[in-house]
Amino acid sequence: MSEFKHAFGSAPSDQNALDLFAGEWSSRPPATRPELKAGETPLFDDPRIAWAHHRLMELGLDGGLAGRHVLELGPLEGGHTYLVDRLGAASVTAVEANARAYLKCLVAKEILGMPCARFLLGDGLEFLRATERHFDVGLACGILYHLTDPVELLALLARRCDALFLWTVFYDPAFVAANPVPGAKFSEVLEKETAGYRHVVHQFNYGPSLDWKGFCGGGDVFSYWMEREQIVGALRHFGFTEFRHEEHPNVHGSALMLVARKRTAAAR
Repeated sequence: MSEFKHAFGSAPSDQNALDLFAGEWSSRPPATRPELKAGETPLFDDPRIAWAHHRLMELGLDGGLAGRHVLELGPLEGGHTYLVDRLGAASVTAVEANARAYLKCLVAKEILGMPCARFLLGDGLEFLRATERHFDVGLACGILYHLTDPVELLALLARRCDALFLWTVFYDPAFVAANPVPGAKFSEVLEKETAGYRHVVHQFNYGPSLDWKGFCGGGDVFSYWMEREQIVGALRHFGFTEFRHEEHPNVHGSALMLVARKRTAAAR
């Protein structure tokens, strides 16, 4: 963890605010602000959010994310929140459990402006267990594979959201066989049942990644990864009936990008 800077001798600037977390940013600022320097991953220009927006329209959600009340789990540094805000969402409730990531979200909101967004510090699962709020769309990008009970998250999202955008890596035997280094992080295979859905999970051990100051994984030393078919099966089990999805290669494993909607959502 970098030493926190308590005072700046230079004139106020947006770069000063970013430099509070120098060396810790994952995200590159949006292309509209090329003078700003932070991380290298282009999450503030991520095409996955536009993909979700258009696939939701294909599933009959007029306007896609525009005018919708959105729940986002794990905003990381606010990149996807920024994009949802720019697409005209009515509101974005973004829940972040990592304290330093939460503070970076607040910096990004102040620098870039996200008037429809509210960032909350706390555990997304606990939020879903306690809230009575209803959301039009839930976003869970890079979350599922960091959990020790991923099906519980899908069940809770199904209870509170009419539609979902999900991006996650999943357990792919072919990828593991072809990539022995990430494959070595897997150990046990377990059978589980959550909310009436029986499935198999594969234990993934974080190992040395836990020592990186920018680590933004789960709260345990391991997580459970699901197989692609069982992720879709769980969503069907919890009431989602309409889907659009794609698969892409990823350095950490095969990745699933998916939008799902309940048929009954059109009646709301």
